[in-house]
Amino acid sequence: MKKLLILIFSALLIFTMTACTNNAADTSKAKNSDGQTVIRVVTKDDGPSNPESVKYYNTLEKALKRDENLNVKFQLVEVPSGDYSEKLNLMLTGGDIPDLIYFQGGDQQMAQQNLLENLTPYVKNSKYIKNILQPYDKERLKNYPYLLWIKPLDQKTPVIRKDWFDKMTTSQKLMANPTPDNYYAFLKELVTTHPGGDKKPAYGITVAGDIAELDSTFQMAFGINQTWLKNSDGTYVFSKVSNNEKELLTYYHKLYTDGILDPQYITKQWDTKEKAFYDGDTAVISGTNGKVIDLYNGKMTQVNGKQAELVVLPAAKGEYQGFGATDVTKESRGYAISSQSKHKDLVFKVLDYLASPKGQMFDRLGFENEDYKIDNGQIVLTDKYYNEWFARYWEPSEFNIDKPLKTPLLSEPAVKSQDLVKQAYTQDNNFILPDKFVTNWDAMQNLYKEYATDIITGKRPVSDFDKFVQEWNKAGGDELTKYANQKLK
Repeated sequence: MKKLLILIFSALLIFTMTACTNNAADTSKAKNSDGQTVIRVVTKDDGPSNPESVKYYNTLEKALKRDENLNVKFQLVEVPSGDYSEKLNLMLTGGDIPDLIYFQGGDQQMAQQNLLENLTPYVKNSKYIKNILQPYDKERLKNYPYLLWIKPLDQKTPVIRKDWFDKMTTSQKLMANPTPDNYYAFLKELVTTHPGGDKKPAYGITVAGDIAELDSTFQMAFGINQTWLKNSDGTYVFSKVSNNEKELLTYYHKLYTDGILDPQYITKQWDTKEKAFYDGDTAVISGTNGKVIDLYNGKMTQVNGKQAELVVLPAAKGEYQGFGATDVTKESRGYAISSQSKHKDLVFKVLDYLASPKGQMFDRLGFENEDYKIDNGQIVLTDKYYNEWFARYWEPSEFNIDKPLKTPLLSEPAVKSQDLVKQAYTQDNNFILPDKFVTNWDAMQNLYKEYATDIITGKRPVSDFDKFVQEWNKAGGDELTKYANQKLK
């Protein structure tokens, strides 16, 4: 009976969504009074109420007309404030599905309902995109052909301001051999000597809401180099229920208890995390290598002076060293094209244009005379570029534009962060969960987060990790582990 009800609900959901999406698609099918084809776009950082977003897409319209003779009008869709993935999901399941959609989670539900276009043939026949894909991009597209996200590896690297780093009496020696013990000593020195004066920093490190950013620095040192760890007998265990994870959480608990980890990390958001960094309340934060580190560096020097430029810290060194394994099952975020759109080919032409030299010139560099200037035929990037601009679409490793750069595309710390991530690249062994495991997966993940938070903050003893493993196995972990061992062997 339960299965029958689920089937009926699914059928009703598909019928409702398809009917609504067809209505939405029909609305965008007509051209406007200027003869432009309207393409509806929904993204996390752009909306019709944001003047910079409107300016970006208005400029893109003119570039497409000038360079490709594509007569397009972008209509930005406003997403209510709050959790983007959640609000987007509510909009899409309500039947309002734009032509071009940026996902940051929640895309698999849409793909399973056949509401996202398979991008494989589009990429194969593209003029530019197929030439800028990295091996991990190709592997992800092969495994899950609904999202495109052509960016550098997205591992996060820790950073500290240079003037503080240079004041540390033992910093150079400790970070030359960044074992977990040496990392602890380094962070402890920061909160005891206060290189910023006036009791700054108050904490050695903070993160935004959960321990994923801590993991990027420390987990490989504790032997967690993949999602599924191989035992000595050849079997696999999920890393979050391994003894390695228990040791890692014990380490985090020590950071928390000894006043090194910000006790308010649980409630930190990305903006309050960054504010604490710029204000000197915390010494170390992590950010996505490359452009995000570039933005951090620009903001830090803008607020605290050139001497406060950033130093990129290494990953902790132990059994392994690196910033985490790279997931190639699918893109964790990216752009999708609605299968219900009447303009699928046109939408992909826009995406392909953004991978061209002229498209890259705009998307990567911004507005002329604001984010960059032309000096004797060479591009000079401005402070506004370094402090504010970000590429909304593609950032291939090889930057192909029509004019040479006189100033570097990224600051020295940003380049260093990319180099460290590339050197430590390793591929993960995880896989896309079959439908039968998806129902329990969120509950299993939440169970981990609850126990991990309680162990770190001391609400539970470390020994309770064994109780967590038992509960996780009962919640579906035993069955999932059996499947994983069959899959990975």
